[in-house]
Amino acid sequence: MKPNATTLQRPDGAVIAYDRVAGKAPGIFFLHGLRSDRKGSKAAALMAYCQESNLAFLSIDMYGHGESSGDFRDGCISQWTEDAVAAIDHLTEGPQILVGSSMGGWVMLRAALARPHRVSGLVGIAAAPDFTEDLIWNTLSKEEQNEMKKEGFLEQPSDYDQEPYYISYGLIEDGRDCLVMHDTIPIHSPVRLLHGQKDNDVPFSTSLALAEIITSSDVETILVKDGDHRLSQPDDLSRLVTIIEQLRMTISASL
Repeated sequence: MKPNATTLQRPDGAVIAYDRVAGKAPGIFFLHGLRSDRKGSKAAALMAYCQESNLAFLSIDMYGHGESSGDFRDGCISQWTEDAVAAIDHLTEGPQILVGSSMGGWVMLRAALARPHRVSGLVGIAAAPDFTEDLIWNTLSKEEQNEMKKEGFLEQPSDYDQEPYYISYGLIEDGRDCLVMHDTIPIHSPVRLLHGQKDNDVPFSTSLALAEIITSSDVETILVKDGDHRLSQPDDLSRLVTIIEQLRMTISASL
């Protein structure tokens, strides 16, 4: 079955672009990273897997990303979480496996906490919970922090784009209301955390720490010795599909 690319209208006027494939449960819901979109290689690999396996699949462009409405500069973790929860509510049926890449891993966790009865499993790919505080704010000098407060934003160079990252102080402030790593995370479904040991953006220690505080007894951390942040090489994508297939079988056996 071919994917159906269309949009979901939000009550606040925002529009969420998405790709969806009909199929059986548990469905696979992919959440992209910061300044990425639903058309990346990981989403494409998961869509192909779902089409071949007759599984339901969904990927969205969060606010200010891809073909969705809004300016990226106005986006924040709470808004992107609301997008994910709205997509679960209106675009999916039955249990879902959430797959979150980098920033999408943070959104994945918060969406799972918001809809525990709908989420049957999680797969983090270089998950980056609390990155606004731990990997941005806490790495800035006092001068840079003061500049961000004064100007309302800061621009940082990107390894993936000629344009620098625009980081608003609003994103930092909103992130503080969305932190999840300061306490145990009451998620009881199976969790798989995939992380490259050569990740220069999000240290793999983040996934190790995350595994410790998630309350589920079924949590596995898979470290890729030569893996980078994106984990988008053919071997990486094959590994991701294998992990999700194994997780799906585990979940299906318990349904």
